[in-house]
Amino acid sequence: MVNTVVVTQTILRWLLRLTTGIRPKQVELEPGTVINIWAPSSPPTTLKPALVLIHGFGFNGILTWPLQIPSFASRYSVYVPDLLFFGGSSTDRPDRTPAFQAECVGRALRRLGVERCTVVGFSYGGAVGFKMGELFPGLVESLVLTGSVMEFTESVSRNGLGRIGYDTWEEYMMPDSVEGFRRLLEHACYKPPWLPDRLVKDALKQVLFEHRKERAQLLDAMFIPDDDVAKLGSYCAQEINFLWGEEDKLVDIQEGYDRINRLLNGKATLKPIKKAGHLVQIERPCVYNRILKDLLLSLHRGG
Repeated sequence: MVNTVVVTQTILRWLLRLTTGIRPKQVELEPGTVINIWAPSSPPTTLKPALVLIHGFGFNGILTWPLQIPSFASRYSVYVPDLLFFGGSSTDRPDRTPAFQAECVGRALRRLGVERCTVVGFSYGGAVGFKMGELFPGLVESLVLTGSVMEFTESVSRNGLGRIGYDTWEEYMMPDSVEGFRRLLEHACYKPPWLPDRLVKDALKQVLFEHRKERAQLLDAMFIPDDDVAKLGSYCAQEINFLWGEEDKLVDIQEGYDRINRLLNGKATLKPIKKAGHLVQIERPCVYNRILKDLLLSLHRGG
């Protein structure tokens, strides 16, 4: 039986190639470690600066940003990496930390000729983007975090789980049933979409059942002790902006912003979007894209 998610991804890949010109490129960083990244055919220029879209924990790059890539590809050189154990990226190294994800994405971008970029990170991808800013200050010019904090701490984890009524993030983020997937959407969306059981089962089989052991390890490595955050002030060099759904149940809208704003002496920005949850870029793409476009224009004009 044909998997509807496989068909959808095939059509989406074809449309992206046709309408934006980006194509998947396999970047082997070392034997056993490969990053798959959707990239334009030419390196970025001053007229088309690099924009890097980093997905969250649930889906790969093009399934997370299908409503953003076409909107930005005419003005920006858009790069959409798959993080390790999502899409076509993998490693045989045991490191599962956001820092290692960031190192791999940064090195892959360098290999593709990217010298400066703005990183837009969603959820888990926001923490990876923040680590990229730490590891590659010359590469990452500015950061936009959506539904994310600079570090996922134990208190962020505890508060989020309390709001949605789960004991562990693995239980919530890695459902193994149609009912579990529907509960995931219920908490991630302001108004959860209705999806037929067949589509949900295909999504579980094709996307969420892949690399389950490794993804559980990624979740274990995601959260750090609260005391470790005290070390962060030394590397907040980039301008950081928060673009967020006001009804986000997974991560509190003020939690990450207040902390980073103190470190940046009030220079961070917060752009909330009404009637949107954690999946704000999917729920309200027109509003999200408009605000992000204005924000990027401001960043590239120098503020």
